[in-house]
Amino acid sequence: MTRRRIRGSTQDDVRRHNLGTILTEVHRHGHRSRALLTAEMGLNRSTIGDLVAELTEAGLVLQRSASAQGRAGRPSLEVVPSPEGVYVLAVDLGVRHLVVARVGLGGDVLDRVDVEPERDWSDLDVTVDAIAGTCDRLRRAAPSGARCVGVGLSVPGVVRHEDGLLRFAPNLGWTDVPFGARLGERLDLPAVIANDADLGALAEHWRGVAAGYEHVVVMSGEIGIGGGILVGGRPLRGRGGYAGEIGHLRVNPDGRPCRCGATGCLETEVGADALLREAGREPGSGMDAYRDVLARAAAGEREYMDAAARVARWLGVGVGMLVNTFNPDIVILGGPLGELYEATAEIVADAASRSSLVAPREQVRLAASALGPDAQIVGAAELAFEPLLEDPIGTLSRHAA
Repeated sequence: MTRRRIRGSTQDDVRRHNLGTILTEVHRHGHRSRALLTAEMGLNRSTIGDLVAELTEAGLVLQRSASAQGRAGRPSLEVVPSPEGVYVLAVDLGVRHLVVARVGLGGDVLDRVDVEPERDWSDLDVTVDAIAGTCDRLRRAAPSGARCVGVGLSVPGVVRHEDGLLRFAPNLGWTDVPFGARLGERLDLPAVIANDADLGALAEHWRGVAAGYEHVVVMSGEIGIGGGILVGGRPLRGRGGYAGEIGHLRVNPDGRPCRCGATGCLETEVGADALLREAGREPGSGMDAYRDVLARAAAGEREYMDAAARVARWLGVGVGMLVNTFNPDIVILGGPLGELYEATAEIVADAASRSSLVAPREQVRLAASALGPDAQIVGAAELAFEPLLEDPIGTLSRHAA
């Protein structure tokens, strides 16, 4: 448990904080015994009982008997998320994909829709209409009494942290778009928005392969490449929220022009289109074509093996630069990069080793995402749940019909 009881505040502040702490623990871990909550929070049993009762009455958690596991005496009651009490809507927008999901407290994906896979989503009006329509569908399909408390959006672009303005999404052709605010108005819900790689890092830290690690870098992307960075378990956002645009590190001065206006950026050398181009396929021909190239490489077809190796070496160069810069515990490769890494792990590791210093290299682990294509959905849902986890009763009151 990372949160601690606050001191020197009003009783209402303390109670709100403690309710949020319990709900966060239950949400993150799926269950917590009342005995464990009592020990971790340093509160007495009756106070924990009162707090859990309030969350139960609000429809946020359930209580059930836990196994005694061989111990004498009555087993402690276990606190679990209410599976259909509250939910958020999570949106993962890519250049050629759009996924909308209904995610319950506890992190379970309750319903999801892949909206016209492989379509180009660069038309803002069409995209907003498609997301809003799909969200409305999912809300209508939710059980009676289930409450939606927000929507989280994952986008392949630079987001200003202070107000959620989407400053620049070069692969969608968007500049200074109030995307989250616009969707929130359409749905009459609070909408929060963040960069896809940042949300991937958040998801992996709480529910994926980075669980237990404090210094984390996630590289992910389909067409563009982004980086999500955690330092000491906290997101590294930078002054305006723009940190992590690792796809625009210049790695090849003689490389291809990038959509950002520079030449030889990392995302021109790695990613789905880079592999397709190296393999003689048409860039933009989609993930099926990308996976076919990897499958042919795995089957030993020399042309495709060479193409995958060339892109994998550039991926390793990028990893090495990040290892030198951030000295992470783990570098996670997500989305198509994760699939490439799983097919070319030795090549990526060798290139990363050649591109990084000995000391940080000795401390880092490389891994593919444990959450795969769901990482951004999980991260967007976690972002949307944050207000509820900070102030459970107050948030529900604001959403009361």
